[in-house]
Amino acid sequence: MPKVLISDSLSPSAIDVFKEAGIEVDIKIDLKEADLIAIIGDYEGIAIRSATKITAKVLDAATNLKVVGRAGIGVDNIDLAAAAAHGVVVMNTPFGNTTATAELAITHIMAVARQLGSANSTTHAGKWLKNKYMGVEVTGKTLGIIGCGNIGSIVADRAQGLKMHVIAYDPFLDHERARGLDVEKVELDDLLARADFITLHTPMTPQTKYILNKETLSKTKKGVRIVNCARGGLIHEGDLKAAIESGHVAGAALDVLEVEPGKENPLFGMEEIVATPHLGASTHEAQENVALQVAEQIADYLKSGTIVNAVSRR
Repeated sequence: MPKVLISDSLSPSAIDVFKEAGIEVDIKIDLKEADLIAIIGDYEGIAIRSATKITAKVLDAATNLKVVGRAGIGVDNIDLAAAAAHGVVVMNTPFGNTTATAELAITHIMAVARQLGSANSTTHAGKWLKNKYMGVEVTGKTLGIIGCGNIGSIVADRAQGLKMHVIAYDPFLDHERARGLDVEKVELDDLLARADFITLHTPMTPQTKYILNKETLSKTKKGVRIVNCARGGLIHEGDLKAAIESGHVAGAALDVLEVEPGKENPLFGMEEIVATPHLGASTHEAQENVALQVAEQIADYLKSGTIVNAVSRR
């Protein structure tokens, strides 16, 4: 009987999927690397979220491991090269939390438009600073989407419902798909110059790291507001701080940071910043979806060799 380890919190539905497939399941949460190394050799599969780190050392010890299933999109907590070298298939669930993340991005657009983070904090502190918080309406504004894939396209649809004009920079977005989304496809410099709001929905790659930095931020419209619910490191946080302090950027809403959890960050304490602790997939619906999907994918692979949503394969 195949044996799978669940090392991050998943919906109980995942356990039911494994048991129905005749797969033995162990649940061991919050393991340190040394603890994981000590037991990983007992398992053919492991289901994780973002907390567990599948490092080269872990993979060296994973003598029976066949598959890593990531309940979510990002796989930067997995050493993909080492997984491939060990013949371990890595799968993610790229569609289970798309709506949740897109809805959070829209929420952050509204929050930064109306300075809700700072207004909430000062009101809880017993202050009534009604005249201080003069926001802007999103109706008629231009939203620039960097990365118009699964999540970005949902953001575009929701933003159009708010009567925003949507432009998008994405090298992989063809003009036919853009027309179908009613999105204007543009180059990055054009987006930077025109957007009133910029939202990021691109993976972290060498090409996208610090895509918003001192140089690119200087090309944006004065008063631009920026949202990042994708990956930390897409924005150079020090450069964003300087752009806000200079008055060029009006504010930003961030669900992700370059270092998470971030105890120290140059943006903390700035009233122009709305910050949340990586809540993009934190809805009941999204967690149920990704748990079911990752369990089904791992079970199918261990039982029949079927590979779905592989980001690295043997």
